[in-house]
Amino acid sequence: MTAHTKDAVLLLAHGTPARVEDVPEFLLRVTGGRPLPPEAVQEVQHRYSAIGKSPLTEITLKQAELLAKAIGVPVYVGMRNWHPFIAQALEQMQADGIRNAVVICLAPHNSRTSVGLYRKALAACSDPELVFDFVESWHDEPLLIQAFAEKLKSGLASCGPTPIIFTAHSVPERTVRDGDPYESQARETAALVASAAGLEKNQWKFAFQSQGMSGGPWLGPTVEETILELKRQGQAGVFIQPIGFLCDHVEVLYDIDILFRQFAEKEGVCLWRAESLNDSPLLTAALEAIVRSRTAVAIGTSDRT
Repeated sequence: MTAHTKDAVLLLAHGTPARVEDVPEFLLRVTGGRPLPPEAVQEVQHRYSAIGKSPLTEITLKQAELLAKAIGVPVYVGMRNWHPFIAQALEQMQADGIRNAVVICLAPHNSRTSVGLYRKALAACSDPELVFDFVESWHDEPLLIQAFAEKLKSGLASCGPTPIIFTAHSVPERTVRDGDPYESQARETAALVASAAGLEKNQWKFAFQSQGMSGGPWLGPTVEETILELKRQGQAGVFIQPIGFLCDHVEVLYDIDILFRQFAEKEGVCLWRAESLNDSPLLTAALEAIVRSRTAVAIGTSDRT
């Protein structure tokens, strides 16, 4: 490589506001400027207030730091809907002279509603010499599966034999009808994690969580429906593992830890959750494996010739 060529990794995530007061502006970015009903905005504000704040940005920056230490090249972070924005990351990469970047979305399942929008955001880059190697999906990365299985087995050790509900964020049904691979990839990840954890097929189920409040029907079954199904089968408890998320944020800390737990308790069902991956060494190893598989250059230092 020439002395003027630099490699890097760009991690992309959804983004989240640091303060409850920022939620209205954040939601406008999520919807592309389309105002939501006031009651919908108030509900999201309530959820952020209930958990204090979302740690997504803090954890994502930590994940980037751990990956940079592992591979020896700069790792940048860009958020689609909040600071640090993808455009800000791109500006910094250009200022730093980056020429080649492996781009990984911290959403391992490919959907035009997430990964597709991240790819679209990269089009804002005005530097024709900055080349992106965009990872479309990594839902079946062996070390990612191992990371989830490790957290699952650790959590089950504390609650005994319990049926597992694997979850991922729902998307509108029309998305899948248009050929989106999201649903099949999410279900495949769940099956791989179950296998890696030594589960039998009758020990686990899959459900979609956090369905939207507009846009027609969303993918199901819902977590609530699945809890009721297991209750009818005589189960007194359920164990949830969200395999669609890589760190703690509002869909985990509120939707699962508060909303679903309250629903389960009302139905007389105990609910446990697997720890999120967050700064898991196996997650770092999974990201490192992806980077190394996507570059012809020997990753090791940030100043190679």
